[in-house]
Amino acid sequence: MKRLLSLILLPALLLTGCGPASSSPTPAPVELTVAAAADLQFAFTEIGALYEQQTGNKVIFSFGSTGQLAQQIENGAPFDLFAAANISFVDDLAKKNFVDPDTVVHYARGRIVLAVNRASGITATSLNDLLSDKITHIAIANPEHAPYGVAAKEALQSAGVWDQVKPKIVYGENVRQTLQFIQTGDAQVGIVSLSVANVPEITWSLIDDSLHNPLDQALAVVSSSSHKEEARKFAAFINGPLGRPIMRKYGFVLPGEAISTPTP
Repeated sequence: MKRLLSLILLPALLLTGCGPASSSPTPAPVELTVAAAADLQFAFTEIGALYEQQTGNKVIFSFGSTGQLAQQIENGAPFDLFAAANISFVDDLAKKNFVDPDTVVHYARGRIVLAVNRASGITATSLNDLLSDKITHIAIANPEHAPYGVAAKEALQSAGVWDQVKPKIVYGENVRQTLQFIQTGDAQVGIVSLSVANVPEITWSLIDDSLHNPLDQALAVVSSSSHKEEARKFAAFINGPLGRPIMRKYGFVLPGEAISTPTP
């Protein structure tokens, strides 16, 4: 009887022993939350989609003015990576230990353009053209917290027209809202980043970068992030062989590259 039972159980044991080896579970996709300056909306949306395809991880962007995003980080907003439109904001957060100092890296230099609503009937290719009585509203980002607004104001001051055009100025919360003012015709003209200027509703002319301080842009991993390693990888992706061509496509000057003169 014992011999019969052994003969019955042996095949089952052999089948069990020959089954497939257990494999470790596939890691769950990481969800990164990135605070990014508004001038990055077009470029980073494209870079984020490519990164998701390459890694299977998800990137969620919160676009806004650099100053407001920096304040949110200081107040504990749950971001993993901060990409600013001016390196000074990142350096300030690093000094206060809100971002990891060893992750601070320059990733681009921005340019500004004079943008004109196509349907407005206005012709303006230089800052002196803004003195025209036909122009009643000029949109710029708020220089109180938007680096592109600071650059716009500096350029107008350098051109010697700030005092005359100041009554015409309307402020956007960030450079994307400023662009929307021009697109809708709420402002006939304005100053925005080159990176968002290629939209059907406007024409644009590049503003001489000697008229304002450089818009050197930097990013860093947020100190409170729970996905620091993945945030580092995404930062490297932005500055890497797949991210750089996209940044260049939207008019950014990249680290190690000479400034060129793009045309509409």
